[in-house]
Amino acid sequence: MRTSTIISTTINTAALAIIFLMTSLTLAAAEPPYDETADAKADIRAALVEAERVKVPVLVVFGANWCGDCKVLDMAFKAGMTAPLIAKNFKVVKVNVGRFDRNVDIAEGYGLPLKKGIPAVVVLSDKGSIVYSTQAGELADARSMGDKGIYDFFTKIAATR
Repeated sequence: MRTSTIISTTINTAALAIIFLMTSLTLAAAEPPYDETADAKADIRAALVEAERVKVPVLVVFGANWCGDCKVLDMAFKAGMTAPLIAKNFKVVKVNVGRFDRNVDIAEGYGLPLKKGIPAVVVLSDKGSIVYSTQAGELADARSMGDKGIYDFFTKIAATR
């Protein structure tokens, strides 16, 4: 392959990556990932009813709108290789923890240590029992994990159900 072709391909790939990132950031800025007025307990109950009907687990994601890693995880759920994996394997509920002053009791009820970092997740069977939960801030550095790392993480989680 000629050097000019390699350089051209590299530049095109970088340009596409920048366009994707800018589009993702624009979408994230337009709509915050966590509904600050939601009734999280009611949302989880409703998701469990739906999950039992369609026989998939519920993925409860605890995070906040100020959290960069939470925004990255949310973007991965909406676009890229992780999006179809999540859509196929889970019913997702996002729970706003504010500045660790909202819905903390729900996380504690699932034994989820939010102090280890957010986003944090718990996976509930369609019957409501805990299948998996982050315990050591596994997703708290989602920005450096990238889409591939997030995909790999949830591929393993999907296999445990």
